Amino acid sequence: MAGLALDGSNPDVSLLYDINGLAKDAPHWFDRVMEFVGEYGIIIGLAVVLLGAWWSVRRRPQDAPSAVAGLVWAPLAAGLALLANIPIREFVERPRPFKDHQGLDVLVAGKSDFSFVSDHATLTMAVAVGVFMVSRTYGLAAIGLALLEGFCRVYMGVHYPTDVIGGFALGTAVALLLAPLAMMLLTPLTTAIAGSRAAWLVRGAGKSPAAGEAAGEDVPELSESSRAPRSERRHKDLAA
Repeated sequence: MAGLALDGSNPDVSLLYDINGLAKDAPHWFDRVMEFVGEYGIIIGLAVVLLGAWWSVRRRPQDAPSAVAGLVWAPLAAGLALLANIPIREFVERPRPFKDHQGLDVLVAGKSDFSFVSDHATLTMAVAVGVFMVSRTYGLAAIGLALLEGFCRVYMGVHYPTDVIGGFALGTAVALLLAPLAMMLLTPLTTAIAGSRAAWLVRGAGKSPAAGEAAGEDVPELSESSRAPRSERRHKDLAA
């Protein structure tokens, strides 16, 4: 299974050389930027997108608890996908591309584990798909970041393109297939939080239907019903 892409005529290897070849022609500072982005930057960016999505969906008047539950599922799905990748990597045992191919510009040293599938691609796409199921706007931004992560891993010379594609597939599968069970478990939890003192974690201020009814609907009805007996008593008193 380790010889998935050893021949230079293989499109997987050819694309690896084409993308990694960009690093050879790029300025040194740009390679350092790509190294940071590929290792940490995209993950930080996804955390910001996830935070923005949470801030947005908690303001939904009807489905805020279930939407927040979906966002909680996104990083959990990424963690489960990474766990699922452990036996896959051990079974395939595909060496890193720089161990079998000469002339690659490797931007990150010390990668000694197996190559298939990419952990970074798996993690980022699992989070992106989880966010997309809750918010298309933030989800598309997250998917864009995940795709950029995949490009960076090949650019850095630490993964084959098919390592990245496999990671995308694994992250997507875990996020989608386990979502119904996850939502069944997480939604009651976020709903309970919505009714507690920590409700701000699930609902934005002034967006709770119950709060809206208390502030704008029930109060007038109660005030009218409470005034009616007083008005009737006042007329009776005047008549007397």
